[in-house]
Amino acid sequence: MAHDNNEKKGNNNSLLRWIGRFILVAVILMITSFVTPGFSINGIWSFLIAAVVISGLDYLAELLMGVDASPFGKGIKGFIIAAIIIYLAQFLVPDMGVTIIGAILAAIVIGVLDAIFPARAM
Repeated sequence: MAHDNNEKKGNNNSLLRWIGRFILVAVILMITSFVTPGFSINGIWSFLIAAVVISGLDYLAELLMGVDASPFGKGIKGFIIAAIIIYLAQFLVPDMGVTIIGAILAAIVIGVLDAIFPARAM
């Protein structure tokens, strides 16, 4: 019985960690949107949706290609895949606009912010 109680607490902690991670990713996207020309997201819901979409596309890239899509994950391949994911996300996220140069610059900014903040953005 005590084991079941600990298991439920673990599920709650992982859910809180998951929610916290997406909020942190949304904050990283807000900072990136503010400092990166050619990369814009407008509205809190769009930031949260972008966090989910970018994380989902990152997961698919890792699953299908076996490549870590973080900007500094696997060298130039990871950086290019991160820029492509950022560029493609604009087609799935309302109020998000990204140019090709904006996606490249955003991948750099997100990579730097990933190094500073404790959670992975991509």
